[in-house]
Amino acid sequence: MNASQGLRVVVTGATGNVGTSVIRALSRDPAVGSVLGLARRVPGLVLPGVEWATVDLSQEDSPAPLEAHLAGADAVVHLAWRFHPTRRPPVTWRSNVEGSLRLFEAVRRADVPVLVHASSLATYSPGPQDDPGVDEQWPSHGWPDAAYCREKAYLERVLDTFELRYRQIRVVRMRPSFMFKETSASEQRRIFAGRYLPGALIRPDLLPFLPYPQGLRFQTLHTDDAAEAFRLAVLTDVRGAFNLAADPAVDARVLGELLDVRVVPVPAAVARGALATAWRTRTSPAPPNLFDAVLRIPLMDCARAHEELGWRPARSASDALRAFLRGVAHGGGEDTAPMAGKQWG
Repeated sequence: MNASQGLRVVVTGATGNVGTSVIRALSRDPAVGSVLGLARRVPGLVLPGVEWATVDLSQEDSPAPLEAHLAGADAVVHLAWRFHPTRRPPVTWRSNVEGSLRLFEAVRRADVPVLVHASSLATYSPGPQDDPGVDEQWPSHGWPDAAYCREKAYLERVLDTFELRYRQIRVVRMRPSFMFKETSASEQRRIFAGRYLPGALIRPDLLPFLPYPQGLRFQTLHTDDAAEAFRLAVLTDVRGAFNLAADPAVDARVLGELLDVRVVPVPAAVARGALATAWRTRTSPAPPNLFDAVLRIPLMDCARAHEELGWRPARSASDALRAFLRGVAHGGGEDTAPMAGKQWG
C-alpha cells in the first residue's frame, strides 16, 4: 500500500444488498484510497472513490482476466452470490462455488494479502435457538437439503484448506444473519416472493392476523451495520470467523409488536406444506427446504465480533425489519441491476 494513497480494496458482488452498503462504508473511510466494485453488470450508481468493472465469476476470464482486476489490491471483499435460478442448483453451484474457487485462486496468484469472505449463518449445522447462541466453533456443515446452505458450507471447507496452505493471506469469514435495509426491499421481494407479488400488498395494516410457524426464531441485522463489520475486518488484524447479528432475536412476540397485529401460531408442518404447494405450483421461487433450514439454524453469539472487531450494530433487529417494510411499501431500490426498484425499474 502507498501510505499517501490509502488502501486499494476490490469488492465482488458490489451491486447487491450487501455490496452497495460495503462500498459506501469503505469509500467513506480515510484509510481507503480507492474501491473497485466488480459485478456482472456495471451500475448507474456513482460514489466518490468507487470505480466499476464487469466480471462474471462463473465464466473463465470474462471479459478480462480476474487477476488483472486484483493486481495491486490490498484486500478483496468477496460478496458475489447468485440466488436464482432456485430450480436449477447446478447453475447456482457453478456461479457461487466454482466462481468463488476461481476468485480464491486469483487472490493467491495476485498476492493479495487480505481476503474477507461473506459466509452466512446458514453455514451452521442445526443447533439450539436459545440465547446467548452458539459461537464460531459450532459445526458449520449447513442444512444439506438446501442449495444455499450446501454452497456456503462447502466454501467454508475450501477456506479451511486455503488458510492452512497460504498462511501469508489473512482470511476473514463473516457470518451475518438475515440482512435488510430499505433499498434492498425490491430485490429481496423478487428473490423470495417472486416478481409478480406487488409490494403494496405486503403491508401490516392489510393483515387481519399473522400466522406464525411454531418454534421459529431467527436473527436479523441492518445491512449497513453488517457493512461496518466488513469495513472493520478489512482494516483490523484479525483472522477467522465472526458472527454478526442484532438484538432481539425475532419470534412471534417481536413480529406481533412490530406489525401491531395479532399473531396466530400454526404448526411448522402446516406452514411448510403451504410453502411446498406454492413451490410446486410455481407461485413462489423460494424452495421449502430453505424453510426447513431456517427452522434448524441456531442463534449466534456475536461476542467475538464485539471484542475483537470492536463492532456493535447501531440498529436493532426490529429497526432492520422496519426499514425493509418501508422499502417494500414504496418499491425501494438503487440504481443497480439487482436492486432496481420503482425509481429505476
